[in-house]
Amino acid sequence: MQPLSHLESFVQSAQSGSFSAAARLMGLTPAAVSKNVARLEASLGVRLFQRSTRSLTLTEGGQRLLAQVGPPLTALADAVDHAAEAEQQPAGTLKVSMGQAFGRAYLVPLLTEFLHRYPAIQPDWRFENRQVDLIGEGFDAGIGGGLNLNPDMVARTLGPIHLVVVAAPALLQGRKRAPRHPADLAQWDGIARRNIRTGRINVTTLRNKVGDAAPVELRPRIVFDDPEAMCQAALMGLGLAVLPMPFAQPWLARGDLVRVLPGWWADAGPTSLYYPSKKLLPARTRVFVDFVVEQFSTRGFAQRVRGD
Repeated sequence: MQPLSHLESFVQSAQSGSFSAAARLMGLTPAAVSKNVARLEASLGVRLFQRSTRSLTLTEGGQRLLAQVGPPLTALADAVDHAAEAEQQPAGTLKVSMGQAFGRAYLVPLLTEFLHRYPAIQPDWRFENRQVDLIGEGFDAGIGGGLNLNPDMVARTLGPIHLVVVAAPALLQGRKRAPRHPADLAQWDGIARRNIRTGRINVTTLRNKVGDAAPVELRPRIVFDDPEAMCQAALMGLGLAVLPMPFAQPWLARGDLVRVLPGWWADAGPTSLYYPSKKLLPARTRVFVDFVVEQFSTRGFAQRVRGD
């Protein structure tokens, strides 16, 4: 029987892609993780990784071993955590990834109530505009939109991501006629968004309740790849912008931005809270998921960010 520390070092290294990442997850040094894996290889007489200065790649034997021991080892760790928490309040570090502006606007305000309910949980939140590998990077949960989830993930919908056209009130003043149809936008300067993955400028098709559809064809005056920067430029009156309602809603509520073409919007999918699919989910993750879903429902988030 191999020591569990050796097997855990192997599994964590394989899932995270490096000894350094595995060491951070396990609270060890990279050298200690590397030694554990080397001892496992020596004991089995099988090379588990192809090592280079830049990468760590599983061999065929390593892939077989990971498939065989990975799920049972995860289940064992979950069972130990679950047993330890059974008679105690949820505790431990809660590592969550979320978008920068979204997290600041909608999650941080919930912290006072969350910490009051669960004082033994320590939030460790990362504000970054990307979908993380929860298991490989050691996250408990993530929050975002436009997700492409693996089958081993569960997603709870928090609300829609509707895209709407907005502008600073001053930009519309003095114009003889406000836009009444998406075709009218061709005469206006716009703050365009470049897709981070493709490098192309996004083309948005707006729809209304009766089923009409039309593309947004603003004159690109500025091009950004970040919706928060687009929102800031729109507040400065530098052009019209097509923004996700979660970004625009606080400014619309204050009157610093106004809807252009109210009744027209684009559906970009849902905002979701996602987490690993486990039979024994850690208590800190379970209560966080339930709390966020409850709060977003109670506060009417889905209704506030609809653009229809």
